[in-house]
Amino acid sequence: MKAKADTGLTGLAGWTGLRPALAALTPTVRQTEGPFYPREQDLFADRDNDLVKIRDRVIEAGGEILYFRGIVKDTKGHRLSGARVEIWQCDANGRYLHGADKASGTERDGGFQGFGSTRTDADGRFSFRTIKPVSYPGRTPHIHAKFFHPVSNNVLTTQYYIDGDPQNDRDGLYRRLPTNLRAQVTMKLVANDAGEWQTDIEAVL
Repeated sequence: MKAKADTGLTGLAGWTGLRPALAALTPTVRQTEGPFYPREQDLFADRDNDLVKIRDRVIEAGGEILYFRGIVKDTKGHRLSGARVEIWQCDANGRYLHGADKASGTERDGGFQGFGSTRTDADGRFSFRTIKPVSYPGRTPHIHAKFFHPVSNNVLTTQYYIDGDPQNDRDGLYRRLPTNLRAQVTMKLVANDAGEWQTDIEAVL
């Protein structure tokens, strides 16, 4: 499996005849997967990278559309092709696709897939169509993610937060993040021409 490196090299390398070493990247900060990582019995047969539309269902999920995109690299800066990426999050009503989520007073959105999986392409890129995360009691809006190295047994589990959300500073897990590492898992959401959201992240394993 061939990896592609982001070198950022200048023409000086040609003068020296030496190949500069890539600067080591800091691994993305790890966080707990939480209590609602989907169990096999909770999942739909459809587990693709479009969480908004479940196969063979007419109604799509409620909420604001978000394109959650990114690149997966190793600590040497090589882009990792074929890496498996999983995400899961609560629906627009604050409910997870998990039998143990007994949030009172809310019904689960039957049009939301809740969990999705994909693999990175030859350039280490991936993309999901999901919804902008919402809060629920005790937690700021966030998306859970797992990244599986295509060769080694390295697995990164973390959570992604919305930049500038006022609830971040009241969230225990977010506050526990080292200040200098928060940017690694903070999503900057941008509206596209269709009025939907998009964000691009980088995961380093």
